[in-house]
Amino acid sequence: TMSLNSSTLLNEGNPQGLKPITKYSESPELQTPSSFQDNPLQQLQLASQEVLEKAKKSGRSKCPRCSSSRMFYCYTCFVPVETVPTKEIPVVKLPLKIDIIKHPNETDGKSTAVHAKLLAPDDVTIYKYPCIPEYKEKRHETALIFPGPNSISVKDIALHLQKYAKKSICDNDDDDCSREPFLKQAKIEPEEKHLKECISSNRSESTRLKKIVFIDSTWNQTNKIITDERIQGLLQIELKTRKTCFWRHQKGKPDTYLSTIEAIYYFLVDYHQEILKENYKGQYDNMLFFFSFMYTLIKNAKCCAGKD
Repeated sequence: TMSLNSSTLLNEGNPQGLKPITKYSESPELQTPSSFQDNPLQQLQLASQEVLEKAKKSGRSKCPRCSSSRMFYCYTCFVPVETVPTKEIPVVKLPLKIDIIKHPNETDGKSTAVHAKLLAPDDVTIYKYPCIPEYKEKRHETALIFPGPNSISVKDIALHLQKYAKKSICDNDDDDCSREPFLKQAKIEPEEKHLKECISSNRSESTRLKKIVFIDSTWNQTNKIITDERIQGLLQIELKTRKTCFWRHQKGKPDTYLSTIEAIYYFLVDYHQEILKENYKGQYDNMLFFFSFMYTLIKNAKCCAGKD
């Protein structure tokens, strides 16, 4: 995503990094793309992008691990280049773990998935298909972001995960459901009460989302991954109200089909409000740290080209 094939875009003009203008709206109604359609990234609360401005002026630099020449970061090693000190890159702490499954034919330099790994290194793991985890045993706490006829909205996550919770609890040796009738027959009320509390607690824990899975590929490549038996059965979530700003938007696809980093960001915002029930105050805005910089850079380059 961040690696441009054309050096023209990297040399055109000197775009200013986006600065925090206002707090991201705490009202879900005001957060829909229509409310800031012309420049949807302008309201982000971002760390200073001066480090990216300096790196842009310096040009391509070496990856500290593989020594490849890159701009801003190495998309194969998932580390910033020498001209971008790690300490100047924001670190975002996420409320759950994220797995990104990358299609083997997805061009590394065009993928935005690496942004997530760079900005939330402790919470994001990138896998290259077909090397992916087995999710079957964790279906009650894992969901997949993917549009489809059976996809649900973020606010309905807990409700739909409950169908996995009962089976998960009954299959647990420590909290086997068959024990409850035995305790009733023996009239051991204190232990029975304790067991019910444990089951209730585990049910609440089992309906909590702990991991979210994203597919990183072109839309035409997703079929192979989405039909994999290891993915089948996961709860699917669709981000239906967001519109992409990605400069490589695929023709013929609706503008609600987001780039990987956009999908991650918008999911986190919705999750924070709909599931955690907390006001959103820009906690995850820096997930778009690189994306917003490139958006501004390319937009300015296009404007300059238009004037010419």
